[in-house]
Amino acid sequence: MSTEVFHYGEDFMTASKALALSSGELKGILSPETRERVRKSQQIVEDIIQSDQAVYGINTGFGPLCTTRVSAADTKKLQENILKSHAVGTGDPIPTSIAAIMLVLKVHALAKGFSGIQEATLDRIIWHIDRGVTPVVPKQGSVGASGDLAPLSHLFLPLIGLGKVDYKGQRRETSEVLKELGREPHKLNGKEGLALINGTQFMAAHAVVAVIKMQNLIASADLIGAMMIEGLTGSARPFLPQLHEIRPFKGNRHTAETVTNLLTNSDIVHSHAGCTRVQDPYSLRCIPQVHGASWNAWLHLKETIEVEINSVTDNPIVFEDGSTISGGNFHGQPIAMPMDYACLAASEIGNISDRRIYLSLMGNYPGVPKLLLKETGLNSGFMIVQYTSAALASENKSLCYPASADSIPTSMGQEDHVSMGSISGRKLLQVIDNVERILGLELFCAAQALDFHAPLRPTPILDGLQKEVRKQVPHITEDELINDYMHHTIGMVKNASLVATAKEISEETSAPYQTSLSNLFDEF
Repeated sequence: MSTEVFHYGEDFMTASKALALSSGELKGILSPETRERVRKSQQIVEDIIQSDQAVYGINTGFGPLCTTRVSAADTKKLQENILKSHAVGTGDPIPTSIAAIMLVLKVHALAKGFSGIQEATLDRIIWHIDRGVTPVVPKQGSVGASGDLAPLSHLFLPLIGLGKVDYKGQRRETSEVLKELGREPHKLNGKEGLALINGTQFMAAHAVVAVIKMQNLIASADLIGAMMIEGLTGSARPFLPQLHEIRPFKGNRHTAETVTNLLTNSDIVHSHAGCTRVQDPYSLRCIPQVHGASWNAWLHLKETIEVEINSVTDNPIVFEDGSTISGGNFHGQPIAMPMDYACLAASEIGNISDRRIYLSLMGNYPGVPKLLLKETGLNSGFMIVQYTSAALASENKSLCYPASADSIPTSMGQEDHVSMGSISGRKLLQVIDNVERILGLELFCAAQALDFHAPLRPTPILDGLQKEVRKQVPHITEDELINDYMHHTIGMVKNASLVATAKEISEETSAPYQTSLSNLFDEF
């Protein structure tokens, strides 16, 4: 574990830090100052309970029952009841890794001292994180209105000894695991149940994963796109800086500079410098404009999510002066819309990648045979590889309808506009998964195309990536079972080894890879 420590409620949370905290690579603690702030907020709630003041969720019912008063004696029971009654999620559980991120994000938000939570409650949640006792959370049931009510209820049932947890790779009843680890169910005080389940942590955790995966996705697309330019003897001129200085979108410039770095002084580029081809198809020539637009969408998502995961999103909010405001910070719209935008941006990376795969099969480029095989007819070559990429790209198109464009009133009309942000997050990750597969297929095809230019070699980084592919994937000369080879190149995209290898080669050989905007697009 790193010796670095993260202070919940104080330090600035990022996607990478949330992942590191949830996986145990970074230790999260509560500072004495934060603990004092949390105690003061909790005391304000206690004072409200003992007073005649009616405050939503503290001494009233929930949703349409907001006018129903609850006695001071029943306020603790009220908080347990809300966890039980709202834990109505359905569907397969979300990945344990995402549930763990939800815990991290919730601690950070509650530790800011505006929620009236007990210090002991935060300590128990941190215990769950540190011990890897991760709640089982169904993936469906949130409309992203009062936050993610159903998923967060399942997330915190284990606090009171209910529900299921994943512990050491096994899904078990919480009560069994608590008994095994010598822990009693935790007791909630006033407002705590509501503070735990109001919030956007289900949506935000999906977005955190999307930020990390999508960064690797587009960086991989830039590398693979450059490999395909080399394989199809495409022109390097559309990537020159003077073109992009007069339309200076940050993402466009970053991709153009990346590809220029990867093509500069290439033997293959030099070999066709005097060719008569006027211009390339858009899927090669417009890589900066298409990949760049997706980089811009990723940057918007990253910046939006950084605001969200450093915010307070429960309700009502308890202020230091003793006042409370019942507002709408739990509403998921601010992150639902950027996730839908990112879904479209990810899908477009798959669309243009599929087009480059198709180009590689046409036999229209010097030295590169039809279907990427010298002898076809008896052999089908790479023909059906593109069928798979087409199927994935088409599936993504059906997933690009924005979930946030929909709203269904809930809670007897009290929650009459909802964000559907949980659906935005889930389908965003599904689209990213599909595009990772498409890019892996393009890598498979690009490596095959590059071989036909031997003994000419691409620049060191692309040559190194080609050699990395060839460690497990041979050059194909006749039809054979290629499914395992495809999944190896898909794995190189999914596990981020492609980008990591490019960076290693750049450091070892001083071959240019970083751009003037790398700090903007590499940090998350």
